[in-house]
Amino acid sequence: MSIQSILQQYWGYQAFRPQQQEIIESVLAGHDTLALLPTGGGKSICFQVPAMAREGICIVISPLIALMKDQVEQLQRRGIPAVAIYSGMTRAEIDMSLDNCVYGGIKFLYISPERLKTEILIERVKRMRVNLLAVDEAHCISQWGYDFRPAYLEIAQFRKVIPDANVIALTATATKPVQQDIQDNLEFKSPKHFQKSFARPNLSYSVFYEDDKERKLQEILQKVNGSAIVYVRSRKKTQLLAKYLYGHGFSATFYHAGLTNQEREERQSNWINGKTRVMVSTNAFGMGIDKPDVRVVVHMDVPETLEAYYQEAGRAGRDEKKAYAVLLYLGNDLSELQRRLSFSFPTIETLKRVYQCLANYYKIAVGSSSLASYDFDLDNFVKTFQLQPTETYYALKRLEEESLIQLNEDFYHPSKVFIKLGNTELYKFQVANAHLDILIKSILRLYGGELFSNFIAISESKLATLLSTSVNDVMRQLKALHKMEVVDYDQQKDIPQITFLQPRHDAAKIPFDRKKMDERFKIHSEKIKAVSAYATSNNLCRTRHFQEYFGEKAYDDCGVCDTCLNKKKTDKSELLAYPVQALKIYYPQIMENLQKQPATLTKLKQVLQPEKEQEFVEIVKYLLENKELAYDNQGRLYKK
Repeated sequence: MSIQSILQQYWGYQAFRPQQQEIIESVLAGHDTLALLPTGGGKSICFQVPAMAREGICIVISPLIALMKDQVEQLQRRGIPAVAIYSGMTRAEIDMSLDNCVYGGIKFLYISPERLKTEILIERVKRMRVNLLAVDEAHCISQWGYDFRPAYLEIAQFRKVIPDANVIALTATATKPVQQDIQDNLEFKSPKHFQKSFARPNLSYSVFYEDDKERKLQEILQKVNGSAIVYVRSRKKTQLLAKYLYGHGFSATFYHAGLTNQEREERQSNWINGKTRVMVSTNAFGMGIDKPDVRVVVHMDVPETLEAYYQEAGRAGRDEKKAYAVLLYLGNDLSELQRRLSFSFPTIETLKRVYQCLANYYKIAVGSSSLASYDFDLDNFVKTFQLQPTETYYALKRLEEESLIQLNEDFYHPSKVFIKLGNTELYKFQVANAHLDILIKSILRLYGGELFSNFIAISESKLATLLSTSVNDVMRQLKALHKMEVVDYDQQKDIPQITFLQPRHDAAKIPFDRKKMDERFKIHSEKIKAVSAYATSNNLCRTRHFQEYFGEKAYDDCGVCDTCLNKKKTDKSELLAYPVQALKIYYPQIMENLQKQPATLTKLKQVLQPEKEQEFVEIVKYLLENKELAYDNQGRLYKK
């Protein structure tokens, strides 16, 4: 089947977006391929389509559980078999998922990079026919990247397990050093590199220094119709700002990782379907959201990196229609970034203390609990050990960077059931245990025979409704069936999870690399300087600012950002100050002369011989800015 037929059959699209086809053809030709596409550029299709065109399975490495689960669900809705393995799953569920990848016709296996060294994965992968290795969010492999994950450095070693599979690395944001790091650390062979411009012609960037951010936000939402995302830093702020907007007549709600899964899904659905206009959120919202008609994204707090800001702002205008990205800041916001940097890198002594507290909290012995996951309540944890909350949170983030733990704040794992008995054994059990028979029949009626071969997500509330009983009663009976080894019942989890990525260390002996940590501090410091430079700049086109930051050569201003628009206003006001007589004379002379044939500025001055040459030059510049004149490839002016 051709790649065009695959695209149409499974995704319903008639044609590829710019560069997608070239990237796919590079992958199918066997090249190791780096693809840089901005947010909304269709990165997933670049590996999903070629994987569908080949026999075998594609392994996808992704750092975010929510994104993995979202992509698996999207593939399954399209009739494409896919599974994900992530922290929080039971050993039995992981075992079965990998078996299905070997024998069950699965086309996509999503895993986190921390799984790559596990024996259970490596041994099963050796028995799989792997047709492609896709590395999503590939910037995570570089220490110069804004979201470094040391486990990504294991990918090159993992490639030796699948020597016949080429690799595609994908990211939306990578500077030149990061791009080179990706290719070096993944040990690219026969490399191909594709990069779409970081310029978004339909997206107008603006930065406003504002004392009253809420008032300015109201003004923006009144001027710009359509869906909006408003980003703030804290969970408390999401709730307060959404309440404020609602009280001023805007349809608004809030979103953060602390909500229940049901709350998150309901609010996200209402916003996507246009029932709610404004989503006030932390950066937990937006990744993997397919909503092309967002008209404005507003940041009420200054982000910590330009990479994160470009990605979040880029969620506006993915339908390529006019959209706006606005950053609001006060002077102390920039000093606050510096202050946050200072306490976001706790001392090694603090890291060791927090790690030891975690071990005590879960009563974990030295050498145990590798890849074991635990429910985690930060408030309870800091109260138990009398820790400082902010310092503790950043200590956990640094322990993540050291690949010791993983903190997943946005975690939801639905209840799942697998029937362990065969049909005959199950029937005998039902006859002998009449009080459980009706529940087993109801489960089979709702979820079908696949329960005998896979873990299937179930809803205790649906079963309770069907049986005219309580959810607690259904859960009690399922636990009884689990204890009797009739089913495996993996109960729903909906709170943050801590996963120990390595066997538990003796905290006092953890070999933290002080030099490496100092380097990471320096990298973060440079990124904060870049954000401050962007916020305070008032002479460089915003789009060109991004292009130059990411190493892309930029020659033209966008003409639609606040800097470009202010420049036009200034030029126009200066022009209007010129003597009326000069305007009346030079404008028609310039246009009439260039109507006949193009001419250099020097030639034009020779022909027209202006009395005041500077006025004449400024008039020509104004006409260029307003697209009435342009230069041809020989450097001559011509009338557009």
